[in-house]
Amino acid sequence: MAAGTIRYWAAAKSAAGTADEPYSAETLAEALDAVRERHPGELTRVLMRCSFLVDGDPVGTRGHETVRLAEGGTVEVLPPFAGG
Repeated sequence: MAAGTIRYWAAAKSAAGTADEPYSAETLAEALDAVRERHPGELTRVLMRCSFLVDGDPVGTRGHETVRLAEGGTVEVLPPFAGG
C-alpha cells in the first residue's frame, strides 16, 4: 500500500473542505473510492468532471484501476476551469 497526498483544486477543494489529504492506496481507483467514502455528496459529483495528474503526469483516458500510485506521490484533482 502506497501513501501520499491528494491535492484538490478549485471546486474540488471547496467540495472536499480541504486543500489536501493523505491517501493510502495501490491505484488511483482505490484512492478515489476512499475519497468518495470520506466525502459523500458534492465532491462525488465534482469528481465525475475532474481530470487527474499523478506525480505530474496526466491520467487522461486510462482506467483509474490501471494507474499505480507511488509511495510519497501526489494526486492532483483538477475540475474544469472557466476559460481554461
